[in-house]
Amino acid sequence: MGYNEALANRIREALARERGVDEIKMLGGLCFMIGGHMALGIVGEELMIRVGPDGYQRALARLHAREMDFTGRSMKGFVFVQPAGFRTKRSLESWVALAATFAKRLPPSRPNHRRLQRA
Repeated sequence: MGYNEALANRIREALARERGVDEIKMLGGLCFMIGGHMALGIVGEELMIRVGPDGYQRALARLHAREMDFTGRSMKGFVFVQPAGFRTKRSLESWVALAATFAKRLPPSRPNHRRLQRA
């Protein structure tokens, strides 16, 4: 599927002052982690924004936002934003700030200590 590299660069710029930002290629796109928590990402040409259950309805009420149905089912706490919803620098920064604020409110993440099973 891939993702929009120009959009990735815009997000990197919007997150430049945030600490603990990591990028991981997943879900056929690119995810931005903050403090070890998934915050936002790019799937194709759309933004994926994690807003949590409390911010879900408010996020859906914004223009160009829709429920995230990546798995065929609605994923509460996540929304997709169409390109028209982040066309300007200000609108993109608004979505990025929403996702970053939610991710930073989560408890500290713990490293994954699962080990591979040997056959």
